[in-house]
Amino acid sequence: MRITRTLGPVLVVLTLAAAACLPGGQSSQQAAGGDGATAGSEAATEAGSESFEGQTLTVWDIYPRGAESEVVEQLNSEFEAEHGVTIEREARPLDDLKVQLPLALQEDDGPDVASVNQGQADMGTLVESGLLLDLSQFAEERGWAEAFGENLLERNRFTEDGSEFGTGNLYGVAPIAEVVGWYYNKAQLDQAGVEVPETFEELQAALAQLEEADLTPIAFGNSEGWPAIHTYGAVQHTYTDTGALDDFIFRRAGASFADDGSVEAAATVQDWAEQGYFTENFSGIGYDASWGQFAAGEGATMLTGSWISGELDQQDYGFFLTPGRDGELPPQIGGQGVPLAVRAGTDVPELAKAYIDWMTGERAAELWIEQGILPARVPESGAVEEGTLLADIVGAWDTVLEQNQLGHYLDWASPTMYDTLTSQLQALLAGRAEPQEFVEAIEADYTSAQ
Repeated sequence: MRITRTLGPVLVVLTLAAAACLPGGQSSQQAAGGDGATAGSEAATEAGSESFEGQTLTVWDIYPRGAESEVVEQLNSEFEAEHGVTIEREARPLDDLKVQLPLALQEDDGPDVASVNQGQADMGTLVESGLLLDLSQFAEERGWAEAFGENLLERNRFTEDGSEFGTGNLYGVAPIAEVVGWYYNKAQLDQAGVEVPETFEELQAALAQLEEADLTPIAFGNSEGWPAIHTYGAVQHTYTDTGALDDFIFRRAGASFADDGSVEAAATVQDWAEQGYFTENFSGIGYDASWGQFAAGEGATMLTGSWISGELDQQDYGFFLTPGRDGELPPQIGGQGVPLAVRAGTDVPELAKAYIDWMTGERAAELWIEQGILPARVPESGAVEEGTLLADIVGAWDTVLEQNQLGHYLDWASPTMYDTLTSQLQALLAGRAEPQEFVEAIEADYTSAQ
């Protein structure tokens, strides 16, 4: 049984959505012009009343994959045609942006709009350095809190000095929503006689059954290190609750990572590696290669985010949330995807803000839906065909919001947590670190940043 809400007889109407972290790949540039101005004119006009004629907007985003890039290029073309502007677009890997943006945002020719990862290490550091524009007033004018939900927008908030996360000014909003869960190859689960699990114990049994059927239980590539953060985080979330996760991520008094659940989660993912549940030689396989292999039929399941849904066959694959140990839904990793933010020193601030509003508006949502991707803001007319992969994901996301079980990406917890988690998880999965040692290393990073 899928862990989703009932979708209705023919169509399921999308509910409120919004989106955390996904790295990208190649670079590209979007030229001016294009058709589709009629379809986009109303929403684009609403995004800003002043004339932007002749202006140029430089955008760095993280949407290089086929389906994602098609949506962004179409939206850029319509925005350019409506406003008489030129968009110079580059799609860059998130790992590259994490390194490049602190310098690029200080330059006069730096990006006017850029994808900026949430958390202390990225957005918090850039806010502290005065490099991002406060979007709070514009967000109020455009009704973003009503459109996305304050619980989701708080993940893009920092105090003006960057010291406090989850409160204060708003510095970005994302085009798509994200939830991390389990994609599955329907034919391979049928071949092994495995049903979608309803408890974590059933999930463990399903993975063992898939391995016994000589299938790869979990498609996995971890050469970049960050995919393991999602794998471990999904398991760790089954031992905690949203209150404890909020306290940890937002660094509230008394928060700690050092508990039995964190240790047991580390032991679980280490055991998965030892049992051969992951793709062979996973430490040498990149993320994009791993989901490409999964899309080609190599692997029965893949634990990753909703952002790859547009790259998979909508009929051959399904999606379910990580089930709880008691049958109840535990917190799920997800929320706002990597938000678009504005460089504080941009010469075109109003154009930049109007662009972000356009990229997260109703027209954008229509195009994301067409490509099988969960959008940040859903148009009133938006609907998803029952029985598709996207319907599974929308149902899962709806369930997470209804049950208030939205978790976090653990690397948001400190300025150095991303590097600590990636290196420590690589050691854990290679058997070079014991679960208790892993948790102690994470706790040490966390406390040293206080």
